[in-house]
Amino acid sequence: MRDLYIKNGQGFILVYSLVNQQSFQDIKPMRDQIIRVKRYERVPMILVGNKVDLEGEREVSFGEGKALAEEWSCPFMETSAKHKASVDELFAEIVRQMNYAAQPGGDEPCCAACAIL
Repeated sequence: MRDLYIKNGQGFILVYSLVNQQSFQDIKPMRDQIIRVKRYERVPMILVGNKVDLEGEREVSFGEGKALAEEWSCPFMETSAKHKASVDELFAEIVRQMNYAAQPGGDEPCCAACAIL
């Protein structure tokens, strides 16, 4: 069932909990499944660490999330759904990526910032 959702999906937000290291590990096979089903490495995708409002309970560092996003060549954000921190920006970014990917030549970076992602 998940493969069908992935096949029909145009963009993906991969969310893990900053206060749960296991959720960070669990996100990796999800990304692998998306790449396998889509048969394409450059799928519109954002890696998101949620629960930034619980900084004192953090188990996954900003650097770990950023490094994984760089390895995957996708943007990285930290959010707080509880406090609505960076949530609007997150959805605006995934829509931007999906619109860009839908354009002819969407495989090419749109700017210098995207080229280094």
